[in-house]
Amino acid sequence: MAEGSVGTCPQVFVVDSQANYVTVHSGKKPRWARVGQRFLLLMVGLALFGLVVEGCFIYSLYKKTQEFSLCKSHPLCQNMSNSQTSGQQGGTMSQVGPKESNEIPTVRPHLEQVQQRPFAQLIGSNNPIGANNVVQWEHKVGDTITYNMGYENGQLLVEKDGYYYLYSKVTLNAVEECLLIEHMVMKNTSAYDKSIELMQSKSFRCRTPKPSTAKASDGEDLWNSFLAGIFHLRSGDKIFVMLKNIHKLLPGPAENLMGAFMIFPGNMQQ
Repeated sequence: MAEGSVGTCPQVFVVDSQANYVTVHSGKKPRWARVGQRFLLLMVGLALFGLVVEGCFIYSLYKKTQEFSLCKSHPLCQNMSNSQTSGQQGGTMSQVGPKESNEIPTVRPHLEQVQQRPFAQLIGSNNPIGANNVVQWEHKVGDTITYNMGYENGQLLVEKDGYYYLYSKVTLNAVEECLLIEHMVMKNTSAYDKSIELMQSKSFRCRTPKPSTAKASDGEDLWNSFLAGIFHLRSGDKIFVMLKNIHKLLPGPAENLMGAFMIFPGNMQQ
C-alpha cells in the first residue's frame, strides 16, 4: 500500500461487561400463583359455608332440646311417654293386662282424686264417757271435721277403701297412788265378730311425789298417751278408742284428740 493513500478507518464496538441488566416485568402473574390464589379463596368460602351450616344445626338442636325439656315437665307428655314405653315392652303381637284407653289423660282426674281423699279430726267432749269404755267425741263444733267419713256413738265410719293414718291422744288425771292405764285404738269390721285391736298403750302409773317446796297440790296429776299408725281399712269399718279407767279421763277439746286421713286409696297388694 502506498503511504500517501488514505485508508478507511475500521469501526470499533466496545462491549462493557460490567453493565447492569434491568429485567422488565411483563404485567402478568405466573400461572401457578393465579391457581393458588383461586384455591385459597375457594377454601375460605367452603370454611365460611361450613360454619353457617354448623350454626344452623346447633340452633335446630337447641330448639328441639328446649321443646323436649318443656314437654318432659308436663304431666301430659309424661303419661304419653309412659304408655309408649309400656307398649314397646309388651311387643306388637301380644298384649298383657287390660287394654289401655285411647283417651288423652289430663291432670284434673289426679287432682280430683287427691282432693276427695277422706279425713277426719275429732276433739274431746265434755261428756267423754261412753258404754263399754268407748270414748265419746265432738264432731260438729270447734276444729272438728269429717270429710267422706261418718261418725256415730264415738266411732269413725270408713266410707272408702285405702290406707289410713290413725292417731289418738288422751289425757288422764292419775291422782291415785297407783293406777293401771290402758289406751287402745280398735276396729270393728264385718269380716270378724269381735273388735280388733289396732294399737295399744299400757302402763302402770303411780302418783308423782311433789317436792317439799312446791305449792299445795290442786288434785291433778296429769298423764298423756298418744298412739299413731298406718292401717288398711275397708268401707264399712268402724274405728274407735277404748280407755280403761275412763272415769279418769280429763274432759276438754284440747286434752283429747282422735283423727284419720287416707294416704293411699285402694289396696297396694292387688
